[in-house]
Amino acid sequence: MVSYFLNKTFYALLTLFGVVTVIFFLFNVLPGDPAQMMLGQNEDSEQLAIVKRKYGFDKPISTQYFYYLNDVSPISLHSNSPDDYTYLSPDKYTAAQLFTLGDITTVIKFPYLRESFTKQGKKVSQVLAETLPNTFVLAISAIIIALVLGIFLGVISALYKNTFLDKVIQITSTIGMSVPSFFSAIVFAWVFGFVLHKYTNLEMTGSLLELDDYGESMHIKWKNLILPAIVLGIRPLAVVIQLMRNSLLEVLNQDYIRTARAKGLSEFQIIKSHAIKNAMNPVVTAISGWFASMLAGAVFVEYIFGWNGLGKEIVNALNTLDLPVIMGAVLIIALLFIIINIFVDIIYAWLDPKVKLQ
Repeated sequence: MVSYFLNKTFYALLTLFGVVTVIFFLFNVLPGDPAQMMLGQNEDSEQLAIVKRKYGFDKPISTQYFYYLNDVSPISLHSNSPDDYTYLSPDKYTAAQLFTLGDITTVIKFPYLRESFTKQGKKVSQVLAETLPNTFVLAISAIIIALVLGIFLGVISALYKNTFLDKVIQITSTIGMSVPSFFSAIVFAWVFGFVLHKYTNLEMTGSLLELDDYGESMHIKWKNLILPAIVLGIRPLAVVIQLMRNSLLEVLNQDYIRTARAKGLSEFQIIKSHAIKNAMNPVVTAISGWFASMLAGAVFVEYIFGWNGLGKEIVNALNTLDLPVIMGAVLIIALLFIIINIFVDIIYAWLDPKVKLQ
């Protein structure tokens, strides 16, 4: 177990290093001056020079790359000179000093993802902290819908193989896999949020937290979660149905299932106690991938429904070339992929004792 986590930590750090390197050089070869993007219409030569010096944009690209690595690394090196970009400024870093050698101080800190170009110096970590929880709520709700309905319908489809009910479920799941999320979002928003609004009381757009009618305080509106969660859950639901059906049919043909039947166990007991757990491995694989993808790929659904999540924030950042927000979002998504993969490995070991953590 210890060696497993050490290996995973090593590969996680290696992956994150690769992601940081790729996104830094990818976005730094884009046309445009970051300092000009930050100043917008208010730029002049003096302000431009100040901003470039403050954020290290006046340095060679190799030095800027080191600065970015230094910013996002939990353990980093900092100059004791206030004129240097890496100066240990308390308004930029919340850090605990480890030791000092000459003019360089080594600290341990929370990764610094820099400041947004368009939000008046607001830290990227704050932007992500405000939007990522909404995306988590949306993704988890969609996955729960997909898991509960998908496993149930997959089991029903397997038990009634080649019947009319099975064919209806299969056709429906195939349609669910083939329809793009943005199209489903438009249709659901229009039908249930506009045409049937007086019956459903659902809105075409809305986020989890919204201002009250007086504009004084924020309130949670759970009803705004219903439509985007259903739309986001349609495609993984269809995948889970197909995987659960095929996996369960394969498990039901195993020798130990025939032995259980020979011992007089009811079909319900066999399905509940033996078959479902052993049929879950491919479902776990699919759901883990879908959950990670939802955190990164709920862009269209969030944008169409006006859901203030990470996907919508990424779209806004792309439209305004807010590079720090885009880079920070990509880095956080990569980290979430790694964490989810480790979590899935642990679930595998629980579902199947033959699987060992290595």
